[in-house]
Amino acid sequence: MAPSTKVLDGGWGWAIVVASFMTQLLAYGSPQSMGVLYPEWLHAFQEGKGMTAWVGSLVAGVGLIASPVCSACVDNFGARPVTIFSGVMVAGGLMLSAFAPNVQFLIFSYGIVVGLGCGLVYAATLTITCQYFDKRRGLALGIVTTGTSVGAFIYATAQNELIVLYGLDGCLLIIGAVALNIMACAGFMRPLNMPGYYLKQKAALERNTEEQLFEKPPLDDLRITTGSSATSPEKTLMVKELLITMDAKDLAIQTEKKKGSFLSGLAIMKVIKKKQQAYSKYMHSIYEILQDQAMVAFCIAVFLFSLGAFPPVLFIEDVAQSQGLIEEVSVIPLVSIGAIATCVGKLVLGMLVDIRWINSIYLYAFTMFAGGVSLLLIPITKSYVGLQILSVILGFFSGNWSLTSYITTKIVGLDRLTQAHGILMFFGGFGIMLGPPVVGWFFDWTQSYDLAFYFSGGCVVLGAVILSLLTLPCWNRKHSENDRPDVHYTSNCDKVASVA
Repeated sequence: MAPSTKVLDGGWGWAIVVASFMTQLLAYGSPQSMGVLYPEWLHAFQEGKGMTAWVGSLVAGVGLIASPVCSACVDNFGARPVTIFSGVMVAGGLMLSAFAPNVQFLIFSYGIVVGLGCGLVYAATLTITCQYFDKRRGLALGIVTTGTSVGAFIYATAQNELIVLYGLDGCLLIIGAVALNIMACAGFMRPLNMPGYYLKQKAALERNTEEQLFEKPPLDDLRITTGSSATSPEKTLMVKELLITMDAKDLAIQTEKKKGSFLSGLAIMKVIKKKQQAYSKYMHSIYEILQDQAMVAFCIAVFLFSLGAFPPVLFIEDVAQSQGLIEEVSVIPLVSIGAIATCVGKLVLGMLVDIRWINSIYLYAFTMFAGGVSLLLIPITKSYVGLQILSVILGFFSGNWSLTSYITTKIVGLDRLTQAHGILMFFGGFGIMLGPPVVGWFFDWTQSYDLAFYFSGGCVVLGAVILSLLTLPCWNRKHSENDRPDVHYTSNCDKVASVA
């Protein structure tokens, strides 16, 4: 069912924004402030920085790498059930980490279990927010994604105090218990569009009812449209609906109604053929998304930004301690300073991107360039105040994560947002997963962070250059004859966001 314009940009949508904000705060609070836990784990398990860094890289990267799967779960089951399940995963993983005997166990409990739960939360909150907002989508996404930054700011200080009072294990148990409130936030996520799983169950129930009253019509005549309880042969199925209406019940019904092994075999082959056609169309849609030059450039830029900009979140406290700028984590850690700057950045960038004459892709490229320059300045900074200033600058421009869904929607359209965003987050997660271990290995090799941060800053600046070059208007003019007719641009600047 197509969302009515009356329910967009207001009403219950703001309740969705608040619930999604709190969900991201509770889920990402601890992972985003892992810079406080990292020195404690180094001291407790006496492992190398590269090995211990896998915990932080996996908790941030696994969920994003699994974004296509997480997005498929949201498509089929809806945001509410997925968020409830993710609450169990996040809380369970945090509590399980309190009993970790070594870093390898932490990699599973904290890195993989909590990381997958965060990935489900991210996909669910962003998808349902995009469904409820149109004109104010940039602002809404900016508010929702600030939940991770506010959570990092609060949890960095809270975890520091809880470790002093109750130890590392007690800290993990308490924040795990707090994370159970994610399930309460899920109750507010009223679906605007009927999820695929319920459409499938509804179609099966209708078929069973028709069998009791009338003769069941041929399977080829059934066409289920989103949000409609009637069958309409005139309307065609979308890719998602093709995947959800064909299930094992179709096979059971066909084999029951057909008498004889020959007819049953034909029914089986018919169902298998329809399944193959549905998945072929799904894979073709993924292929079409990756044919878009702007989308490919954006994926490369997000990968390089994630590879270079995420390690400071994990290592910045250890950088200050290893250089002798501070003996222990301060009352307001550098992680908290960067987190609150990221919160401000997400809100400001979210408002800027809603201005018609501002090109969202070029704005993202500028934030990457500025963040890369600040990374290159970290090795030559020899004072704690300088690190605080760079943390503010890097944190502010790291708020460009709030633009990813907005830019993806501009490039591929709202209908393909879930699939395209899953692909984009796969690239981002891969970069985040590789970044911290690479920086840790650089330190284990050179006993200094200088070379590591030069590498990180160079990656981010390179990503900004690639994104800017591959989305120049000249590319758009060359391929103007292939522009999609279903995408309507509001200005010339918006055309740069899709080079078809």
